[in-house]
Amino acid sequence: MDEFARWTTEFEAKQRARAAAGDPDWGRGARLDAAVARSVQRFQVGESGDGANLIAKAEATGDPVYAAAVRLFVAEEVNHARLLGSLLKAGGWPTIRAHWSDAVFVRLRRALGLRLELMVLMVAEVVALRYYRALRDGTDDALTAQVAGLILNDELRHVPFHCQRLRVAFATTSRPARLIPVLLWWIVLIGATVVVAADHGPALRRLGVGRAGFVLDVIALFRTIVPTAVSADTRVSAGGGAVPPRAALGW
Repeated sequence: MDEFARWTTEFEAKQRARAAAGDPDWGRGARLDAAVARSVQRFQVGESGDGANLIAKAEATGDPVYAAAVRLFVAEEVNHARLLGSLLKAGGWPTIRAHWSDAVFVRLRRALGLRLELMVLMVAEVVALRYYRALRDGTDDALTAQVAGLILNDELRHVPFHCQRLRVAFATTSRPARLIPVLLWWIVLIGATVVVAADHGPALRRLGVGRAGFVLDVIALFRTIVPTAVSADTRVSAGGGAVPPRAALGW
């Protein structure tokens, strides 16, 4: 069995479960604080790409099962954008067309090959884990908490999925040769987290999370993920193995 076949199975199972459960009840409306609404608008832009560049790189690996899993991953990200857009609409807020932070991330991700794109994407995923947890736990609006919880549940699966592919990418790289990319990865993570904390600071405060606390929390989480992502062991299943458990990811 292809090492990514289990991921394809899990993504497809989640897709079926999502269709069976249906959407949240948008008709009940949402009470979004202005700072939180503006923050959600920016995250909605970040979730709204079509993933064509990532899909093309996945297809270029010659592994059709991995490419299929990536297409399913992209479909979940597109669904996140839809959910956030519907949440904003339920709260009487529009979506926005673009934000500079998303443009920077997209350009950086597309700069080189699949490994770099996944490393940058993982930075966004780790930041998202802490952001959506704060949104779920810190809001006093039931619809917002429900949407954030749905997205967080998906993001908890995305991190180990990308970890497995990164291990494949690093498998032929010697331990000393991994030091520079990992150092640069840390620099990007810290820089991006500080920018997000500054840009979304008012919303984080409304959700009960300080800027410094958010940054330290993301760094602590990333510290548990990096060793897994660059491990030489590529034998990982969708449900466990060497991937960070849900408890470690902050579920």
